[in-house]
Amino acid sequence: MSQVVIGMPEVMRADPANVEQARAWDGDEGAYWVQHADVFDRALRAYHDAFFEAAGIGPDETVLDIGCGTGETARDAARFATNGRVVGMDLSAAMLRKARRRAVTENLSNVVFEQADVQVHPMPREVFDVAISRTGTMFFADVVAAFRNIAAALRPGGRFVQLVWQEPTRNEWFSDFREAMAAGRTMPTPPPGAPGPFALADPDRIPAVLAGSGFTDIVIRGQDAPMWFGAEADAAHRFVIGLLGWMLEDLDEGGRAGALRALRDSLTRHEQPDGVFYASATWLVKAVREA
Repeated sequence: MSQVVIGMPEVMRADPANVEQARAWDGDEGAYWVQHADVFDRALRAYHDAFFEAAGIGPDETVLDIGCGTGETARDAARFATNGRVVGMDLSAAMLRKARRRAVTENLSNVVFEQADVQVHPMPREVFDVAISRTGTMFFADVVAAFRNIAAALRPGGRFVQLVWQEPTRNEWFSDFREAMAAGRTMPTPPPGAPGPFALADPDRIPAVLAGSGFTDIVIRGQDAPMWFGAEADAAHRFVIGLLGWMLEDLDEGGRAGALRALRDSLTRHEQPDGVFYASATWLVKAVREA
């Protein structure tokens, strides 16, 4: 049985296993993304063209954007689907409000946004031609349930395109930030496959999960690209502290000061004339719903 999670002002039904994710994204985490939407979007800009090339959205197609956040990918999908329709879904009411405002500002009338937990949301059956998700599918507590629900919403032969992170060791931004904020501590590591940024990092797991959810013709392509974290080190430092400051909560004053210095040193080393960049690696995953 799903549980009710109350947002501001939406009421959403969430899978019981996904309630903590819903509370986080519909709470402080979602609020931070809203405040810094442009930074988060620019951070992933280097992956944009390949992602939409893989999606191949046509002018008459209907598109589902999963974990759409503040709506950049949904709005861009709407520009491709000029005669079609785009539905963006996310757990965060605050991010969806931002997405709706930006769609209005950009005069996009063919995109709508819904607050939903895709694991349990009653999807319309066989409606969408394409489902897309830019780093949004790794947070499901039950990824098979979510993918089956997405498959049911796609027409037979419909496409599902995801961008997910490769393992942490391939993502310099994660390993460097984590090392700095750890301040010499041993930080706990989530078990493989646990909901979080790297839940789908194992390329051997992805085909099994998709095949078990009603997908075929699975193609996985590795990509490397620089991620942007700010125009200069000071701005990037403020951004990362706001994002990861919770990692400092159990440190004493000296430990906290040391972690902040280590983070600033890392960011300064990665400062270039046009911003602060870190190496990153993703999997671009494409699959087709079984006929």
